[in-house]
Amino acid sequence: MHGSHAGSPRGIPRDPDAPTVVIVHGAWVDASDWREVIALLQVEGLNVIAVQNPLRSLADDVDAVARAINQQSGLIVLVGQGYGGTVITQAGNHPRVVALVYVAAFAPDTGESTADTQKDYPPPPFVAGIEVDAGGFLYLAQDAVPQFLAQDLPAADNRILAAAQKPIRTSALLDRVAAAAWRTKPSWYVIAEEDRMISPALQRQTAKKINANVFFLSSGHLPFLSKPKETVAAIMAAVGFVRGK
Repeated sequence: MHGSHAGSPRGIPRDPDAPTVVIVHGAWVDASDWREVIALLQVEGLNVIAVQNPLRSLADDVDAVARAINQQSGLIVLVGQGYGGTVITQAGNHPRVVALVYVAAFAPDTGESTADTQKDYPPPPFVAGIEVDAGGFLYLAQDAVPQFLAQDLPAADNRILAAAQKPIRTSALLDRVAAAAWRTKPSWYVIAEEDRMISPALQRQTAKKINANVFFLSSGHLPFLSKPKETVAAIMAAVGFVRGK
């Protein structure tokens, strides 16, 4: 592989027997923040799609994921982070989705919202750093990004995250899951042990509730940026399970 295309997907032979990995981002980030994980998965010969969620409502986000799945052929491993976990919990009912990977993510049960999953836990401290606009969209204050969202990333990365953050509409966090896909499909869960956005205790409880295969990472809320190789290892575990079926 010589020249400028060495690192591009067309320079890497694709594994025709492997499932497609569909990545679903959470609040305040977007699909391009997964670029290192995407590149590492592509090197493994995988077809990868990272969905740009509108973050306007659970229904809109599930529709965006369904469109991405329907554009692909074959089996799907669905990956969700943060609020994206709620999205894959609903979108994962698609018949071609065969495995779910939760990365520091919510996994509501049937009839539950993202907000409902946190009711037994004290409000996370980052809530004090949230700003709401007239349309009901939530923004993280600039200084809340390095303090809570990505304390384990360099200052320059935090400034970019703060500048490019994608707000989420409050009501999306109140939308309820109609049917929880983890009840019928195998799951993997990456617990971010230094997470300041979603309590690690809640993550451990969630992983147990959904009977997930668990990976522990010493990372903040965005392990796909701070620990991309370790995040890929969890996704590859799900891919390996699907290949072995």
